[in-house]
Amino acid sequence: MQVELASGTPGHVARTEGAERGLVVIPDIWGLRPLFTDLCHTLAARTGWTVATFEPFPGRSLPGSEDPDGAAQRFEVLASLRDDDVLGDAVAAADLTDTPRVGCVGFCMGGMYSLLASASGRFDRVVSFYGMIEVPEPWRGPGHGEPLDALGRRGSVEVLSVVGSEDAWTPPEQVARLEASGVTVLRYEGADHGFVHDPSRPTHRADDAADAWDRALAFLAGV
Repeated sequence: MQVELASGTPGHVARTEGAERGLVVIPDIWGLRPLFTDLCHTLAARTGWTVATFEPFPGRSLPGSEDPDGAAQRFEVLASLRDDDVLGDAVAAADLTDTPRVGCVGFCMGGMYSLLASASGRFDRVVSFYGMIEVPEPWRGPGHGEPLDALGRRGSVEVLSVVGSEDAWTPPEQVARLEASGVTVLRYEGADHGFVHDPSRPTHRADDAADAWDRALAFLAGV
């Protein structure tokens, strides 16, 4: 169902009666859209968890993926985002699951925020799907912190990062630093950015995506 967080940010929750685990999904650069609301219901049905998501660009009128200049326009606003706002909404979405344990997953930009969320104290397990390990230079602003710094403050929170070997957004030297921080890294040879969550992307790899989901959900469940 559609919800509104305390901040006024739009969100969506797929509730499961009696769920003992919750999951928050942080969208990619294209924000909250049917891909992610549908994903919440798919994951809830598959796991028996309550799954919530939210709009990472609330109150902004931004172009969609059908606009050839859409990505550039969205990139322009990233430096003005504040971690406190995005992570505050992630925590609020976690509270809406009404479950004792909550995990967090994110994709692309949302994967970067899932790494940052590891230090929030609200999530027990985190999965980043090809999230930026260092804030890209054009995205940096006064409201941003570095994911690796957050990971150093995460305490006992377990973190898994899913990356493709051909992804320029997660270069090998940064992946090595991520791994050195204690994060479990799951590498897929030949995969490029966005190969898991959006079947409409040319980089989507169905077999790798299915395997990554199996491993990610097992990780979140603590199996």
